[in-house]
Amino acid sequence: MLFIFFLGLYAFIPAQKSEMKTLIEDNFKNADEQYKLLMKTLPADKVPQTYDAVNNKIISYERTWWCTGFYPGSLWYIYEQTKDPVIKKEAERVLDIIEPNQTYTGNHDLGFMMFCSFGNAYRITGNEKYKNIIFQSAASLSSRYKPGAQVIQSWNSSKKFNGPVIIDNMMNLELLNWVSQNGGDSKYKQIAITHSNTTLKNHFRPDYSSYHVVDYNLNTGEVIKKQTHQGYSDESAWARGQGWGLYGYTMMYRFTKDPKYLAQAQNIANFILTNSNLPEDKIPYWDFNDPKIPNVPRDASAGALIASALLELGQYTKGSEKARYLDAAKQMIISLSGPQYKAAIGENGGFILKHSTGALPLNSEIDVPLIYADYYFLEALKRYKDWYL
Repeated sequence: MLFIFFLGLYAFIPAQKSEMKTLIEDNFKNADEQYKLLMKTLPADKVPQTYDAVNNKIISYERTWWCTGFYPGSLWYIYEQTKDPVIKKEAERVLDIIEPNQTYTGNHDLGFMMFCSFGNAYRITGNEKYKNIIFQSAASLSSRYKPGAQVIQSWNSSKKFNGPVIIDNMMNLELLNWVSQNGGDSKYKQIAITHSNTTLKNHFRPDYSSYHVVDYNLNTGEVIKKQTHQGYSDESAWARGQGWGLYGYTMMYRFTKDPKYLAQAQNIANFILTNSNLPEDKIPYWDFNDPKIPNVPRDASAGALIASALLELGQYTKGSEKARYLDAAKQMIISLSGPQYKAAIGENGGFILKHSTGALPLNSEIDVPLIYADYYFLEALKRYKDWYL
């Protein structure tokens, strides 16, 4: 009887893999079709941010907007899987639009803008021009490092903030680490490590949820205040912010193998996965502490981001812990692949996912498609295919 049970178990595992393989292939085929629709309605000098369904209009912002790298990055992910020359041509075209950002020093978002885009382009094509742009982008980002506070300053000083650092900034450290690892100055990796250590010290609560913004005295490193800009309250756990932290410390472990970064990622993952306000389908509400849950918006972008991060975290863990991360990420991918979150072909302005939330307190981008939701969804699909199939 036991032998028969195990035969049944091993027969079931390949079937699961086959189903996920088909689901991932279908998602990339659908993404190819959707982005061909999106590119038809896109202004020639812009990259997309979201879609205004009421007015049937693609919304775009200026070239230096923090999200401008996600559209070309998504195109490269799609091209990598489909080999569609139309998608590749569009990816190359929009890289030209954002290329001048390599010398931009106005905020900390060079990693989002230039590594998600040119990083994927270089990984797939090996074009040395792209590598040189990545190197210049790292130099520009490092100019925002403040040695007195041992952080990379996120936004410029203003009446509201002296030296603000947001949890999102952990994501931009991948650019610095990669450049140091691939022939660039070692100082970039050291800046990334120093910033990570300062953030680990000051950004997290005892339960491993994170603040959104920590404001520093840039000369002394003294913490002036801790608050939110996009979450429900200063002490709440803004969902996407928890994803930034999870992804960021998992990535820092990849580059450094420092066990404290792995432990931090594990603790953040535990906060997310054991949270009583995490829905059954594993796609978070926009903030874990909104008192109006469940009557509040979801954030598909947070779900996609967390899924991608958990898949990498599973690479560095074993046994039941690894299985836990993989199971949660798989559930997130399946949920996002269903009709509740994934748009039908020809709808949603060409974007893949629905129901993301950008900045609810600012009444901005609420329950809409967002380009970075698509990006991290595609990345999660690729990671699952590469690592677990």
